[in-house]
Amino acid sequence: MNFFSGHSTSTPLLDSVKEPQDLKKLSDRSLKALADELRAETIHSVSRTGGHLGSSLGVVELTVAIHSVFDTPKDKLIWDVSHQCYPHKILTGRRERMHTLRKKGGLSGFTRRAESEYDPFGAAHSSTSISAGLGFTMARELGGDDGDAICVIGDGAMSAGMAYEAMNNAGSLGKRLFVVLNDNEMSISPSVGAFSNYLINLAASKPARDFDHIMERISEQLPPPLREFNKRARRAAIDFVGGNSFFEHLGFKYFGPVDGHDLDQLLPVLRMLRQNADGPVLIHAITKKGAGYSHAEASADKYHGVAKFDVISGEQKKGKPGAPSYTRVFADALIDEAERDDKIVGITAAMASGTGIDRFSKAFPRRSFDVGIAEQHAVTFAAGLAAGGMKPFCAIYSTFLQRAYDQVVHDVALQRLPVRFAIDRAGLVGADGATHAGAYDIGYLANLPGFTVMAAADEAELVHMVATARAHDTGPIAFRFPRGEGLGVALPAHGEPLEIGKGRLIRKGKGIAILSFGGRLREVCFAADRLESMGLPPTIADARFAKPLDTDLIDQLAREHDLLLTIEEGATGGFGSLVLHHLTDRGLLDGDLKVRTMTLPDHFIQQASPDEMYEEAGLRCDDIVRKVVDVLGLSDFDSSLDARAHNELSA
Repeated sequence: MNFFSGHSTSTPLLDSVKEPQDLKKLSDRSLKALADELRAETIHSVSRTGGHLGSSLGVVELTVAIHSVFDTPKDKLIWDVSHQCYPHKILTGRRERMHTLRKKGGLSGFTRRAESEYDPFGAAHSSTSISAGLGFTMARELGGDDGDAICVIGDGAMSAGMAYEAMNNAGSLGKRLFVVLNDNEMSISPSVGAFSNYLINLAASKPARDFDHIMERISEQLPPPLREFNKRARRAAIDFVGGNSFFEHLGFKYFGPVDGHDLDQLLPVLRMLRQNADGPVLIHAITKKGAGYSHAEASADKYHGVAKFDVISGEQKKGKPGAPSYTRVFADALIDEAERDDKIVGITAAMASGTGIDRFSKAFPRRSFDVGIAEQHAVTFAAGLAAGGMKPFCAIYSTFLQRAYDQVVHDVALQRLPVRFAIDRAGLVGADGATHAGAYDIGYLANLPGFTVMAAADEAELVHMVATARAHDTGPIAFRFPRGEGLGVALPAHGEPLEIGKGRLIRKGKGIAILSFGGRLREVCFAADRLESMGLPPTIADARFAKPLDTDLIDQLAREHDLLLTIEEGATGGFGSLVLHHLTDRGLLDGDLKVRTMTLPDHFIQQASPDEMYEEAGLRCDDIVRKVVDVLGLSDFDSSLDARAHNELSA
C-alpha cells in the first residue's frame, strides 16, 4: 500500500484539528481521510528534521483511532519507547512546532511530560508503558486522576522481561486497562525470539478465529446450562489450533489480530472495548513499519531513524563521508580478533546495526547473538558464556546498559567473570537528547571491585582496547567510545593489548597538566595549542584507564605541575572523583597544587547537536582554556576563543 503521493499544500481536515477533541466531530469516512493527511504531514515534517520515521508511519491509524475514541488527556495515552509519537504530537497541538523536532530548544523526539499534557509519561527506553499504565490505573482506583490508561507497545518491546512483569501484575489486579500490541515484526532490527514467532503464528491463525466465531454463534442457540460447557470447549479448541491462551493465562482478554491500518476494524473494536471492558484487555494490531511511504517500506530498517531526506526520491541528505564511525572500527577490530580467537562471541540487545554486531554476525553467525530488547538477559547470558570458557563481548549503548546494572553487579562483578563490555554512545549523543546520554557508566562501573574501565581517545586507541579486552581473562572489563565518526587517525593493522592501568604522555609542558579520559582529548589538544600561544604550554596525558588508575602518572603530574585539570565525558562521580580520591589519600592536596575536574554538569541536557550539547556542558576547547586561565587568576589574558579560531584549530 502507498497512502502518500506527495505532500499537499492544503490539508483542510488536518487544519481543523487543533486538539484530539476535534476528531470526535468527524465521521469515520473523514477520519480515514484525516489519517492520509496525517501520514503525509508526518513524512513532510521528518524530511525537514530527520528522526524516527518508520515507526511513526506504522501507527498513523492507531493514533487517529485512539484519540478519536478515548478522551485524552483525561485518558492517558502512553507510548512505549515513544519514538513513534510524531503523529500524536501533530494531533495534540504541536503541529506548528514540528520543524523544531529534535533540535535545541525544540520538540523532543520522544514523549516528554514537561512538553504537553498529552504526554502523561515520558519514555525513550523500551518496555515501560504497561508498568506506567498500571500505575495510572491503580492511582485512579485509589482516588487519584480519573480516566483510562491506554498503552501502545511494540512486539519488539515485548521481548523485555519488564513487559511480562507488568502484565502479570495487571492480570492479577484485574482492573480496567487497555494494552495495544503494535505488531510490526520489527524493533530497529527484525524482532527475534520465541515470542516473536508466537505472534507471527497468532496473526496467521485465521482458521482459529473463524472457528471461534462459528462456535460463538452456536453457543447463542444453546440452553443456558450448556453455554458454560460450550464456552470451555470453545477455549480448549482455540488453544489447540493456535489461539490466544498466552495472554488470557496472564489475565488479559485478547482481541485480534486486527489490521492496524484499517479504521473500519480499529474504530469498532476500540469503541466496543471502551464501552464494555471491565478488566485488562489486549488489542493485537498488525501494522507495517514505514506504512504508506514506499521508500520506508522498502528499506531494511523501514527508515527507523533517518537524516533529512528528499520526499520524492527518499534520498537522505547526509554529510560528506569522512572517517569511519567508532562503531564500524569496533566491529572490524572485533572481527579481526575473532579470526584469531575462536572463543570470541558477540552479543547485542536488539541493536545489531547500532553496535556493529550485524557486521560481526555476517562473519561469524554461530558466534553472534541478538537477544532482543533484553539487556538484563544479555549481561547474564554473557556471564554464563564467560563461565563456560568463552570470551563474550557484550555490545550495549551506555544508556541501555543502565537497564542491566544489577546483573553487572551480581552476575558478573561478584563472580569476577571476564565479560567484555563494549560501551557505544559514550558521552552526549545529540538529537536523541537526555534519555540517550552515555553519562553515567564511568561512575557505575568504576565503583565495582575488580572491574577494569577504559575509554578510547580516538579510533586507533579503540582498536587496541578491543585487543586488550580479548586478552584480559582475570575479571570484567569495559571500554567506552563515542557516537559518530572517528578523528581520521591511521588505524593499526592489528590491535596490541595495552598494559592494564597505564596511561600515556601526549605532550610535555610546564606548570599546567591536563589529564584527559576518553573522547575529549582532541579538544584538549586544541586548547593546549591556544594556551601555548598565550605562553602557557601545558602537559597533556591520556589516562586510558579510570580503573585501575595510573597512579604513577597521576603522582608525576601532581608533583611536577601547579595545576592539574582532569576532563571526561561523564557525570560527576566518575574519573575526576577517582583522581581526587587518590590525591587525597596520597596527601598530594596538602600543598600548593591546584586540582580541578571538568565533567558533564549536574543536570540533564536536552536534545541539540552534539557540538551544542558540549557547549552547554562546558567541555569544548574554549571552556578548557577559560578554566585554566580562571584557576590561575590570569585575568590579563583573553581566554575567549572565537568561532574562526576554533575552526582553524579543528582543521
